[in-house]
Amino acid sequence: MKLWINNNSKEKSVAAANKLRGKLLDAGLILDRRDPQLVISVGGDGTLLSTFHAYAAHLDRVKFLALHTGHLGFYSDWTDTEIDELADRIIECQDNIPSTSYPLLDVMVENKEGSVFHGIAINETVVRRLSSLTMKTRVDLDKEFFESFRGDGLCFSTPTGSTAYSKSVGGALIHPKISVFQMIEIASINNRVYRTISSPIIIPHNQQVDLYPQTADDYVISCDGITTKLKNVRKITIKLNYQRAQFAQYRHRHFWTRVETAFLGQDEQK
Repeated sequence: MKLWINNNSKEKSVAAANKLRGKLLDAGLILDRRDPQLVISVGGDGTLLSTFHAYAAHLDRVKFLALHTGHLGFYSDWTDTEIDELADRIIECQDNIPSTSYPLLDVMVENKEGSVFHGIAINETVVRRLSSLTMKTRVDLDKEFFESFRGDGLCFSTPTGSTAYSKSVGGALIHPKISVFQMIEIASINNRVYRTISSPIIIPHNQQVDLYPQTADDYVISCDGITTKLKNVRKITIKLNYQRAQFAQYRHRHFWTRVETAFLGQDEQK
């Protein structure tokens, strides 16, 4: 099996990556950066996101795995104290990698000259302005008018991304087995002109959101923290991508257990 290991520069991550890499090479597995079947991220959530985007063009043949060198993240089932066990599982299952899949956001921006920007996100996409001025946009749901939004911005989140930035701006927590995405208003303004729902909206896999923002030169769109400046925007379309991110699942860890561990950290009540 061909694989690649990507780690951040922190000492703990480098040591963990080297140990895992050595064990897998000793077992006869092959390191291949250009065409791997399995890509392993060693570090934190930021390392996982950058690793995912480095291979986002190869989703049809790549599976991802996250090993955290700090606390467990929402894409990770393994820590650096479990490298021996993880290496054994990878070696045992190299001919048939067990996996689970997660929904991805598909982002399309059309400007008034006809050019198109296309993006993808595994966590969230945020549309806002760089200046302190508010963002104004028409919002269509499933190709029908829904609301006139005015506020700091709009956040669109996948189920797995619902525990990240989306949660901090009031989004709902969504189980990743559900093929939906959500729209969350960021500091919306409500008056006689701009009336918004002011609640997270859960959108099914076969529907989309279209934004028609008021003309401005300082719009930006961020996909998992990767920010792109926009000019002369005519329309922004957010929907679920036809592809899904495949993650190697050498053992199961319950999603709600991850949520409890990350945000509550309480001992089980008896």
